[in-house]
Amino acid sequence: MEVTREDVLRCAALAHLSLQEEEVEPMRTAMARMLTHAASLDELPLDQVEPMLAGLDHPLPRRGDEPRETFTQAQALANAPDQDHGQFVVPKVL
Repeated sequence: MEVTREDVLRCAALAHLSLQEEEVEPMRTAMARMLTHAASLDELPLDQVEPMLAGLDHPLPRRGDEPRETFTQAQALANAPDQDHGQFVVPKVL
C-alpha cells in the first residue's frame, strides 16, 4: 500500500509526535509494510471459521469477597518517599 510523506506527517500530528526530517522516510517505509501485511490478512480463507463471540466458554473464577487483615496506616506509609499528616505526598500532575 502506498504511504506518502504527508500521510506520515498527518499521523504524527494526530499522535502528537514530533518527527525529525530523517525519521520521516523510515516511518513511511514501516507504515507501508504494516499496511501491506494487514491487507494480506484479507486473503486468508476464513469462510468456514465460526465467529468468536466470547473469549472463554466458562466464566472466570472469582475470589470470594471476604474480610481479611489489612495494613495499618503506619505500615502502608513505612516505605513512602514522602508523607504528610498520614497521607502520601506525590508531585502535582496538572
